[in-house]
Amino acid sequence: MTLETWLTFFVASWIISISPGSGAIYAMSCGLNHGFRRGFVGTFGLIAGIWTALAVVAIGLGAILSTSAAAFSALKWLGVGYLVYLGIKQWRAPAVPLATINEGKQQISAKTLMSKGWAVNATNPKGIVFMMAVMPQFIDAQAPLLPQYLVIAATFGFTDLVIMAIYTGFAAKVLSLLKTQAQMKLLNHVFGGLFVAAAVALATFKRGTGA
Repeated sequence: MTLETWLTFFVASWIISISPGSGAIYAMSCGLNHGFRRGFVGTFGLIAGIWTALAVVAIGLGAILSTSAAAFSALKWLGVGYLVYLGIKQWRAPAVPLATINEGKQQISAKTLMSKGWAVNATNPKGIVFMMAVMPQFIDAQAPLLPQYLVIAATFGFTDLVIMAIYTGFAAKVLSLLKTQAQMKLLNHVFGGLFVAAAVALATFKRGTGA
């Protein structure tokens, strides 16, 4: 991969990372529920999910999803179900103001936060379809492939790390100003609804249409 090609991909990866989606919703949910320092751990799971999608495409399994309606549907509905699960859980979350979370609320382990983040991105077939559509434009088929995939993975990881930190920090900092249980209950319902909306959007996604 030439420097010019990488710079183009670098710019594109920022645009991709900034685009709101289920990953951004999860990052903000983590910031809302756990504060920045704790919630940011979930971002590493999101990045691992992106790398999983990239690996699936790199080793050729993406081609199976693109040609097998059954495999594609299975992954899609798994992702839909998981987002709905997160939405219901967020909707029913205790209405505890962020400022008091560390005082009395039991901490969720870093492993759990990361595994949930991984599942959000790894079970989303849109990411795999996107990788299949975008990556070939930046890959030189005549050059060794592994170094190019590693560069793409590192670039995606870096941009997502920065953007998800912003999303998490926004939720933790701005939403921490909300003090009452009624306000937190409303926010839990809003974020729960966003997860379900993301699930609905994923449910309408069709293989090969990009919509």
